[in-house]
Amino acid sequence: MNKKKKIVFVLPEITAGGAERVMSFVAQNLSKKDFDVSLWAAGFEKNTKYDVDGLNVEYFNKPRVLTAIPGFFFALIKTSPNIVISSISHLNIAMGLLSVFFPKTKFIGREANVLSIKKQFGKKKKSIIGEISSSKIGYRCLDIILCQSKDMFNDMKLNYNIPSDKMRIINNPITDAFSFKVKENKKDDVVKFITVARLKKQKGHERIIRAIATLNFPYKYTIVGDGPEKENLFNLINELGIRDNIVHIPYTNDVSKYLAMNDFFLQGSFVEGFPNCLIESCSVGTPIIAYRAPGGLNEIIEEGVNGFIADNDEEFVKNIIKSTSMSQWNSKRVSDSVVKKFNKALIIEKYEKLFHELSAN
Repeated sequence: MNKKKKIVFVLPEITAGGAERVMSFVAQNLSKKDFDVSLWAAGFEKNTKYDVDGLNVEYFNKPRVLTAIPGFFFALIKTSPNIVISSISHLNIAMGLLSVFFPKTKFIGREANVLSIKKQFGKKKKSIIGEISSSKIGYRCLDIILCQSKDMFNDMKLNYNIPSDKMRIINNPITDAFSFKVKENKKDDVVKFITVARLKKQKGHERIIRAIATLNFPYKYTIVGDGPEKENLFNLINELGIRDNIVHIPYTNDVSKYLAMNDFFLQGSFVEGFPNCLIESCSVGTPIIAYRAPGGLNEIIEEGVNGFIADNDEEFVKNIIKSTSMSQWNSKRVSDSVVKKFNKALIIEKYEKLFHELSAN
């Protein structure tokens, strides 16, 4: 009988976020026959936002990844896993550096963003070039860098000089919480827009708000998420005189319900890794109106089938008007466009294939 392979998933925390949801979801759905799976979090159990039932979860109860590194080191000695898979750049770098002490374990870093562009929206402690240089050592120590999109793959190859044979592309899966729901017939003429994203500059809420402020038909715009840009965004909303059109939900476990209740998802991000919110919105039948940005949009959005992509503010507004003027979007077709490419079975199979490949080496 083949011995189960020990797989350890590592996160800074299991808090609200795309990387956290995908990692915990994949960990839960791997074959129990082939894999012995654990999930480690540098942070605290009280911050857990996702279902981790059925998983062996260990919390290291540290406020930062840096202070959790000694705990990770000794846990790796004790556990001797076949594979360690981490996510989010600073943790990937840390695990890459730790990997030199564990030559028999394969280390995978699952990147969560197109790093060279995301750094433009981060804190200005160092130059972007300096940030990239300081990251290269950790990434080069990893056995595999897992990219969510072709844009991310190309960025890692160009800006981090990572060889193609050290990288793999596996898109994010549609989780069980997001399934197609038959929408009710519209009972009014109010167009309902929604965005689900943390309120930070990278996510581009400001340009969405400025765009919808120019619309001359009745609409409601639901913003799901919280973050450091909240005050600035609501000052802008009040300045533009559209506060009555805005619904704000700081956090909810019912994202699927809200996506299904709305007519269109508005995406303003300047950069993404692989936007879970887009495949989730499409999976319930709600099409996308997005700004073009690196991070997998071209792999998700099929123009006129499940949404439109704009290259500038003027085109974004035109796409909103065009989308709301179309006689009917086929919700089932919108859903099928992503389910065929990003369903759970397909994506989990790709993870399992990668783990078997690495375990055999």
